[in-house]
Amino acid sequence: MTQQHPEGPVARPDLVEVVVGALGRPHGIRGDVAIDLRTDEPERRFVDGAVLRVEGSTRVLTVESTRWHSGRLLARFEELLDRTAVEGARGLVLVTDVPADEVPEDEGEYYDRQLVGLAVETTDGRPVGRVRDVLHPGPQDLLEIETGAGTRLVPFVEALVPEVDLAAGRVLVVDVPGLLSDLPDEPGPTGTSA
Repeated sequence: MTQQHPEGPVARPDLVEVVVGALGRPHGIRGDVAIDLRTDEPERRFVDGAVLRVEGSTRVLTVESTRWHSGRLLARFEELLDRTAVEGARGLVLVTDVPADEVPEDEGEYYDRQLVGLAVETTDGRPVGRVRDVLHPGPQDLLEIETGAGTRLVPFVEALVPEVDLAAGRVLVVDVPGLLSDLPDEPGPTGTSA
């Protein structure tokens, strides 16, 4: 956990800050708020009594309770007493500190921070570049890979990324045409003109 000092939080090297969600629309009049999740493990991050920070500030929100409603996580925070307070907090991004060596509960799952910086190689061993970021634009996560030829976005699916080896510090990617490099220009029509 980040220690508080009069000058602000003091970082600890054994902890990393992770974004877990953002406050969405109010639900009802008693202070429930829909959470726009930014974590695959809401049951670990939004437990009753969890103290979450507002990104970029020292403000904290304490989880009073949570429940699922129509596929969305609803939370109530001790500091947001009613709908008006929730409306004023809408859009705030919530973060928490987790142990740097923490891993997901499910095998084959990875935290973004574990993937960023890994070397990228093709399945035949050719170096490609490094993972610069992990993007979550919709139903399919993307690896943003910095190559010598520029940035490439690779869908993070087993068919294209068959191996993640954290111990070796690398990710293997299948080199399909156009994925890691530009396709060669199509040859123009051949023949003679009249």
